[in-house]
Amino acid sequence: MFIQTESTPNDDSLKFIPGVPVMESGSAEFLDTRSALRSPLAIRLMGIEGVTAVFYGPDFVTVSKDSETSWSVIKPEIYSILMESFSSGQPLFRSEEDREAAGPQDTQILDTDSETVAMIKELLDTRVRPAIQEDGGDIEYRGFTDEGVVELKLKGSCRGCDSSTVTLKSGIERMLMHYIPEVKGVEQVLDTEEAIALDEFEKLEKRLHPNEQKQDSGMAQYMSV
Repeated sequence: MFIQTESTPNDDSLKFIPGVPVMESGSAEFLDTRSALRSPLAIRLMGIEGVTAVFYGPDFVTVSKDSETSWSVIKPEIYSILMESFSSGQPLFRSEEDREAAGPQDTQILDTDSETVAMIKELLDTRVRPAIQEDGGDIEYRGFTDEGVVELKLKGSCRGCDSSTVTLKSGIERMLMHYIPEVKGVEQVLDTEEAIALDEFEKLEKRLHPNEQKQDSGMAQYMSV
């Protein structure tokens, strides 16, 4: 087995392509050890020091790391684990229940969906998802508000990527608004744990770089004069 790698827009995420199917349908993401317990492969990858997330796509595995860890240090171990897992034919999940819990079918059109929601899901699944998966990520449909806002969650390499806002606003939002007049905008949704982690990170940044905060504040006051 020969495993290829592809870079992604996120320098801290790499796309590993084993040459065999990974997920038969949907996708799955693991952001901590607890969620990774559903998958023998994910829990082994998360056990590598420096690895922060694992994402399964149709035919690839995206591994994300922290910014302090070098790919040259952890890539050999990632290759070894992926090679062993896919060569042995080991099941990706411990049970079908674990598979369903890890990868919800968010764009499956339901009988209860309105015509607008059905069109949104269709476009996300056929036009948006393939392009984002090329970059080692995925999107998850979370809802359509009364104000006409499509709520999405970015996954895989797209999570935390500097270009994620551009992807949402310039790419997905523009396309959905073009084809569906009822869509007025697109917003990214964060899970509770992610929102808390982001808030704590911003607090840490302020403590580590207080001078930058003061400079920004002074510049804002200057600009308002």
